[in-house]
Amino acid sequence: MIILGVILLIIGFLTGISILWTIGVILVVIGLVLWLLGAVGHAVGGRKHYW
Repeated sequence: MIILGVILLIIGFLTGISILWTIGVILVVIGLVLWLLGAVGHAVGGRKHYW
């Protein structure tokens, strides 16, 4: 999810399409939150680790 968000950020920046930039930021933030929750030991979606 983080990688997809970064790709959308780059595409949105290069093409000037703001919706891609916005979706990319949202995906990066959600991916980082899920990664941090999994890293500290909280179950995410019924799994011990997010990845």
